[in-house]
Amino acid sequence: MQHDSIRLFTWFAAIASAALCTLGSAGMTQAADDDPPLNLARDGFFSVGGKTTTVNGKSYMAGQMYVEMRVPAKQTHPYPIIMVHGGTRSGTTFTGTPDGREGWAQYFARRGYAVYVVDQPGRARSSYLDVLGPQKLADGDSGQRRYLQQEKYKLWPQAHLHTQWPGSGEPDDPVTLQMVGSYVPELDDFARQQVLSRDALVALLDKIGPSILLVHSQAGAIGWPVADARPNLVKAVVGVEPNGPPVHTVEFTGAPNWFKEGGIGLSYGITAVPLAYDPPVRDAAELTWVKEEKPDGDGLLACWKQAEPARKLPNLKMPILVLMSEASYHAPYDHCTVKFLQQAGVKTDFIKLADQGIKGNSHVMMQEKNSKEIAGVIYGWLEKSVAATQ
Repeated sequence: MQHDSIRLFTWFAAIASAALCTLGSAGMTQAADDDPPLNLARDGFFSVGGKTTTVNGKSYMAGQMYVEMRVPAKQTHPYPIIMVHGGTRSGTTFTGTPDGREGWAQYFARRGYAVYVVDQPGRARSSYLDVLGPQKLADGDSGQRRYLQQEKYKLWPQAHLHTQWPGSGEPDDPVTLQMVGSYVPELDDFARQQVLSRDALVALLDKIGPSILLVHSQAGAIGWPVADARPNLVKAVVGVEPNGPPVHTVEFTGAPNWFKEGGIGLSYGITAVPLAYDPPVRDAAELTWVKEEKPDGDGLLACWKQAEPARKLPNLKMPILVLMSEASYHAPYDHCTVKFLQQAGVKTDFIKLADQGIKGNSHVMMQEKNSKEIAGVIYGWLEKSVAATQ
């Protein structure tokens, strides 16, 4: 036990020493200038949504959502940010990095935003109950292929550009172990997860009022129906590589063909749950899809869109951002999500981090070395886009 404590202390000390050496005295001064004090008026948690259910004669709660809040003492922005994690993960996606730095939750709280970080229903601190359905847990190898060492596997054209992971990526590296150790079981039925998470997030909006929705990965397919259901309460949607591509699934196979297309994964185009299309649809089967004849460029997927005349999504009327990194497995297809939204009459901003000079990031950009710089891009977009609507 004593040896374990010594090893743990040595690991934390090594990370701290490396961080200090990297920053240097000038860097530390800059960091202090960049980071206002984290003074909080409230710091706590609560649950929303869910319902009581009886199993074998005993009463339980099912479908509730854990919400962690940070409310700054000086709240300079009127709308809180709700941060919703993606697949295999929990709200810790936004509350820290695997190498020990602060996360996006602290970044925005320091800058005057109230921040609410959730665990999707049935996952992590939002307790699981069998009535929600079977669970699954991602293995460590999936992380190796998708972001820890994606440059080694080269399963999609942009994978080799990855440079921003804060550790070696090796399976036994301390940073890798922190990342893989944060994986949590999730519902195997993604459509069911979308329904549960949508309903819980709507309950959260009804409780706290107008807010900004920041969704990552899997949560993208949840964010659209939440904004659709509460268009007057969702003041902006920040889609950090939101779930996609539209309509059909894709599998990455490596060179030379790179992509293998699957069946319909998002039956309503960008989600598997109903959206308020205009003209309305009673069932997803009423939607008709067509595939572009060719992709927009090398290393990109050809997109699926609606057959014209395209139905519109009038409730998605708030400022919307899709943010994409250079090396992610989303790089071949996030433009398809943007095209889908724009065809449906949704004004959508598309920021490619590489165009901002921010290169080498994977899908889990908020966990990587330059995560703070990426948060700054989001902050700048919010300052420009949401302020204009107030």
